[in-house]
Amino acid sequence: MAPEDSLATRHRSLADPSITYPLEPAPTAGCSETSTDEIQYPVGVDYDYDAVDTELFDPTGSTWETPGLERWQPLLPPLAADTLGEGNTPLLPVDDLAEWLGFEAWLESAGESTDDGGPDRAVFLKDESQNPTWSHKDRLNRCTVSAAVRESAAGVVASSTGNHGAAAAAYAARAGLPCVVFTAPQTPAAVQAFIRSYGAVVLAVDDIDVRQEAVDRLTETYGFHPVSSRTAVHTGHAWGPEGYKTIAYELYCQFGGSVPGTVVIPTCYAELLYGVWKGFRELEGLGVVDRTPRLVASEPGVRAPLCHALESGAEVAHVEAEPTEAYSIKATTSSVRGLRAIHESDGLAVGFSELHLEAAQHGLARTGFWQESSGAAGIAGLRALVDVLEGECAEDDSVRAVTADGNALEAGTLELEAPVAVVATSSGFKDGAALPGDRMWEADDRREDSEGRHRSVGGWFQAPAVDPTWEAIREALESHDGVPV
Repeated sequence: MAPEDSLATRHRSLADPSITYPLEPAPTAGCSETSTDEIQYPVGVDYDYDAVDTELFDPTGSTWETPGLERWQPLLPPLAADTLGEGNTPLLPVDDLAEWLGFEAWLESAGESTDDGGPDRAVFLKDESQNPTWSHKDRLNRCTVSAAVRESAAGVVASSTGNHGAAAAAYAARAGLPCVVFTAPQTPAAVQAFIRSYGAVVLAVDDIDVRQEAVDRLTETYGFHPVSSRTAVHTGHAWGPEGYKTIAYELYCQFGGSVPGTVVIPTCYAELLYGVWKGFRELEGLGVVDRTPRLVASEPGVRAPLCHALESGAEVAHVEAEPTEAYSIKATTSSVRGLRAIHESDGLAVGFSELHLEAAQHGLARTGFWQESSGAAGIAGLRALVDVLEGECAEDDSVRAVTADGNALEAGTLELEAPVAVVATSSGFKDGAALPGDRMWEADDRREDSEGRHRSVGGWFQAPAVDPTWEAIREALESHDGVPV
């Protein structure tokens, strides 16, 4: 489909739905009429829903599996930026992880029974690391860079510590636009080189406020198009979450014309969470489905601003910048979108521990899925939720689950509806190194690095040197369990 097939009509304020803005130019700093110094509100894209042909969602159709978001063009802003083949990421059962998670007792329905009467494939992984730059951010940047193309921008600018910057650089390069990415000095060197490989100018600036000021100056003075948030309370680019809602469309098709019971999503400023929710809400509004899933927002428990917002009843919560390994989702401020998604989906916000995160990343890798620490956050949150339901986290106040009405979830009080789809957001390469070695499991043998992330003392894994003889190689192999020599 072509950009002219878009049924997008305008933007609407999330704070006051009666306030609307033209579709173009795309707003990049939220709703100017309702935002204040204390809180800024996003805007979202409206469509002519009456004109949507619901055959678009036919899971037996021949086109939906084609990579590229064009398949969904009627319900996206005009896609003027060329595709890199984003979307249509695999949905795969993770039976081994389901057993490790141990939450069969908390499932309302675990699908069809197997021959032995057990649950059949209750947990699935939506692997967003299979996108062109190996993260979910490709969906967002296909849309946001399209706005830059349509507005004949001088270039694209972003502030990012990894995934977003790489995707912005790639889609800008594909569109023939210059790209500038401001990052933190602590961003892994491999990730900085990755962003630079697309031809972007990458500058490391050790002050997030100064990075933001630089984005604003390039936007307002030099005609660059900003594809990252420009406001203190995250509002982001109005077209960004539209790319994320295609995950909901794909899940509907991949589950054979139905929606999962529960969807677990790593959460920072909740653009992904809200985008996926908007997709499910559209499916229901168009009459394609008669129900929507419960969303579970998964956050580092040492921060967890969305948990705090739900608990306090505040529209936006601010938290201390406690150290976490999940550096891609280390928000200190919640967002309007996040609260909206949890309230409307009767969802949950879950705070996981750093040990939950380590175990989840390790477990995914041993199952064949190498995710960065933040990419494994959905599995970490699911395990934390099980611990809450089983009453096993009383001694760790970073682990908690908060309901949509702001109450702490109590042990034994919730059943999750299966199947459960967990979104895994990005490749383990984005951590800048391989998984830590065996010492990662020693909880007392950890320290903070300069970015406030916990690392295992002893550093990253390095293969042991072995004498160049078969006898030495066999002796080394014999020291490893599971290698039959």
